[in-house]
Amino acid sequence: MERIYMDHAATSPMHPRVIEKMMEVMNSQFGNPSSIHSFGREARSLLDTSRETLAKSIGAKENEIIFTGGGTEADNLAILGVAEAYQSNGKHIITTQIEHHAVLHTCQKLEKMGYEVTYLPVDKIGRISVNDLSAALRDDTILVTVMYGNNEVGTLQPIREIGELLQGHQAKFHTDAVQAYGLEKIDVTECLIDLMSVSAHKINGPKGMGFLYAKDGVKLSQRLFGGEQERKRRAGTENTVSIAGFREAVLIAQKDQEIKREAYRQYKEIFIEKLQQLGVDFELNGLLDNSLPHVLNLSFPGTNVEAMLVNLDLAGIAVSSGSACTAGSIEPSHVLVAMFGKQSERLINSIRFSFGLGTDENQVLKAAEETAKIVNRLKK
Repeated sequence: MERIYMDHAATSPMHPRVIEKMMEVMNSQFGNPSSIHSFGREARSLLDTSRETLAKSIGAKENEIIFTGGGTEADNLAILGVAEAYQSNGKHIITTQIEHHAVLHTCQKLEKMGYEVTYLPVDKIGRISVNDLSAALRDDTILVTVMYGNNEVGTLQPIREIGELLQGHQAKFHTDAVQAYGLEKIDVTECLIDLMSVSAHKINGPKGMGFLYAKDGVKLSQRLFGGEQERKRRAGTENTVSIAGFREAVLIAQKDQEIKREAYRQYKEIFIEKLQQLGVDFELNGLLDNSLPHVLNLSFPGTNVEAMLVNLDLAGIAVSSGSACTAGSIEPSHVLVAMFGKQSERLINSIRFSFGLGTDENQVLKAAEETAKIVNRLKK
């Protein structure tokens, strides 16, 4: 049985060239970048080259890139770092109800520390209102954190408009771009972004590797203490092997970005058209346009998400839902709750399909056909 992986929004396989590059570095460049001898200088050169590539990929300067242990750490460093560094200016933070838990749980931690957090609602396509954000802004607001594209339904937020709104206000603007980076064209200067989180394993790079873009002049309170790496912003010996792999993944992503975007958009249409041909009853969560090209979230009325996931897995198709499935119970997706309300049936029958490296049209068609069979069987 052919196994089909359609959970790239959760994680993506490493590109063969990324693995090759990491093996090369492991074999030849083991020095500590902080050492002044030749081994250390070689590692430092690799670090500098990688930082330059990542900075250029988002229109930033090299000294604005902070290597982290992934997207979660980048989110934490941005939110906690700004909250502590600017607390004398106020303790009000604005975010949305549909953020990744790396953002939501960090904001909840700050609430316990005396900060006030406003959680903006979204409409039925998962998009916030800039007017709502404007109304929520206060003189003591120090941070606005809004994700670039949603990991569950793919909805893109009005990032440029938010950046423009915050011009002249003291609040720093952070965006979690973990799902968008590598597929969306992002320029932090044009979008007026102050801080941005990115993860390598979403773009066929290694797990446990990411970066935080922090605009020159933005203060961050340290979260890790030790050495003076990353311009005293993130202590710890740099993970040169993964950083080299990250750079390689970025170079690959940049080269075929538009080709992939178009292919994934077509896969969405092919998947939906096949379901329609087979007479499957479904609803789209989010939009096909103004959405991340690789994420497709569908609701199948009359089905149950746990049964769907199990049956799809038995058919060799790996997908996911916005729900955390546990033994005998389901915790509803906070994203779908925000979009449709706590009583919506979509909370218990929605599945996320996400495309990436290795996905082809034949797989998309087969996955749609198997999904149709399972839906029809479960509804009987």
